Amino acid sequence: MAEKTVEVKMKTGLQARQAALFVQEANKFTSDVFLKKEERQVNAKSIMGVMSLAIARGSSVTLIAEGNDEEQAIETLTALVEKEN
Repeated sequence: MAEKTVEVKMKTGLQARQAALFVQEANKFTSDVFLKKEERQVNAKSIMGVMSLAIARGSSVTLIAEGNDEEQAIETLTALVEKEN
């Protein structure tokens, strides 16, 4: 299992369009991928789960992946949420 805590730097956080892009990217991996904010953890491959966390810019979240491509999943998703746009 791989785990990494990152700061969300996307201008709008993980809301609507950005959340959809995040979920699309997460679904490219065979590993189970989760997103954790404070005490809530959701499936990162679920748009409803990601949206339910209401992740704003500047929030700290933990990416968790478990499977064959867990390291690549964490690396790719970290780059996505840390991207300032």
